[in-house]
Amino acid sequence: MRRREEKMPLLQAEVADQLGLMHYMEALMLITAAEYVAPTSDENVTVTDTEFSNVAVRLYLPRRASDGLRRAVVYFHGGGWCVGQAGMKSYDHLTRWTSNRLNAVVVSVNYRLAPKYRFPVQFEDVYSVTKFFLQSSVLSQYGVDPDRVCVAGDSAGGNLAAAVAQQLLKDPEVETKLKAQALLYPALQTLDLNLPSYQENENKPILPKSLMIKFWSEYFTSDSSLREAMASNRHVPVEASHLFQFVNWSNLLPEELKKDHVYSSPAYGSSELAQKYPGFLDPRAAPLLASDAQLRGLPLTYVLTCKHDVLRDDGVMYVGRLRAAGVPVMHDHAKDAFHGAMMFVSGPAELAVGHRLLNRYIEWLNENL
Repeated sequence: MRRREEKMPLLQAEVADQLGLMHYMEALMLITAAEYVAPTSDENVTVTDTEFSNVAVRLYLPRRASDGLRRAVVYFHGGGWCVGQAGMKSYDHLTRWTSNRLNAVVVSVNYRLAPKYRFPVQFEDVYSVTKFFLQSSVLSQYGVDPDRVCVAGDSAGGNLAAAVAQQLLKDPEVETKLKAQALLYPALQTLDLNLPSYQENENKPILPKSLMIKFWSEYFTSDSSLREAMASNRHVPVEASHLFQFVNWSNLLPEELKKDHVYSSPAYGSSELAQKYPGFLDPRAAPLLASDAQLRGLPLTYVLTCKHDVLRDDGVMYVGRLRAAGVPVMHDHAKDAFHGAMMFVSGPAELAVGHRLLNRYIEWLNENL
């Protein structure tokens, strides 16, 4: 029954799209809007909606006393850059729990979404919030220790967290260094959309391959030619062939994940698509495309991957590349879990695996932030 319920929003959005009633992503957005909860303070945490650097955020401030300066987490929600928001019940639960358990300030960012806004708007929104928050005057206003700030996110939010951490290394205006980044089943590359994990989990609920390709293409454009090229894995022009070294799963995946899969050389697509929509070759959209030199100096990293997830291999390959670049990484690979599992911790869809993953993530933050 649960799996049928998980597929219902996708079916409803598909029907609305095909009937010409509204764009697929707008239909999904309406469905997720039903999950919205207002900012509500409780005995442990004060919750307010405000703006940082003209971007909407939901702010969680712990009420209990602190011996010294507090830790902080800047959180980016998932939803394929197209749906979701900080006020969704599942995200409000996660960020509130984080604030209370860690006695930490949590900033949950409501970045603008596709199809109304395309890359790089989503990235620019989360980056400007993070950069604003890292100013010493703002950290001190909220009683935050500048040596104990983390960025975190799930799925598309994990993509944004990874991109923000990379960009901060290049930004001479930012003096405060991140202590950590936490990437929960992140989407990290656009080049090869036929990795073993995409093949094995093509029709799994919550995030089938077709939906992930829709999310990726919508991040850049509603032009169906990009989505069709991505679906056949023929969207990368030959001029970008040098980038495939960064996502070559035959070199970057451990043997247990390669199984019987055979690596085949990329099939190249038209240069025209990449000229029109260069974003899909930009490391700010696909952090796995960063060079080894650009990965050096990244902060302590936590990566959660799930076996039954099209995005599994993105995370696993990033772990390998980060370790090779000398970045300390904790890789939590859940062999019994699926994409989005950490959201299943309350209400009718409560699962033991969701609680286990949430507790491990919070424990890691508690020990390392």
